[in-house]
Amino acid sequence: MPDRRRKLLVVRGQLIKRYFITGLLIWVPLVITGWVLSLIISTLDQSLRLLPEAVHPQRLLGFAIPGVGAVLTLLMILLTGLLAANFIGQKLVVWWDKLLSRIPVVNSVYKSVKQVSDTLFAPNGNAFRKALLVQYPRQGSWTIAFLTGRPGGDLVNHLTESHVSVYVPTTPNPTSGFFLMMPAADVIELEMTVDEALKYIISMGVVAPPPHPRVRTRT
Repeated sequence: MPDRRRKLLVVRGQLIKRYFITGLLIWVPLVITGWVLSLIISTLDQSLRLLPEAVHPQRLLGFAIPGVGAVLTLLMILLTGLLAANFIGQKLVVWWDKLLSRIPVVNSVYKSVKQVSDTLFAPNGNAFRKALLVQYPRQGSWTIAFLTGRPGGDLVNHLTESHVSVYVPTTPNPTSGFFLMMPAADVIELEMTVDEALKYIISMGVVAPPPHPRVRTRT
């Protein structure tokens, strides 16, 4: 009789553990998603500080509405792109770039950030458009990387063969990583989207992308 009771307690304990883990798997993604969205919206809401105090939504309505600043930020970005697309807007952008290029310290920071953003967000660019399979940090050890371009400048005079520039992200935080220049022959282009590759990296290999029927080719 004691053995039977002990077995029942073990079974119940296993069921409680299973139910707890199941609930945890449901709530953890929801909580983290809500926290990230809240952080993004609260950051974008800071754009309300650009408005005069008299026309703040909180002053007009008597209460704050989360997300109004995010909408205002998106409208500002859209309006800026619309204005910069015409002839007068392009002249203003050129004038603004020249003005910032004359300011010490600001000049170097602004040019560096602008060059990176132009490379990343260019519609015809290849930065972070391809997922790669590379051997890192040693031969026989494989990881996922992203193609960022090809070496340029004086670097090409010191590289004896065709090389590509790659970014190897860390896990589970892909915003930090390593920049490498590797022989193109040692890089394998994956039939995997950037989103699938990021999910695979963030999950530390737990969330594997679906198999692709196409044969992988080298970059």
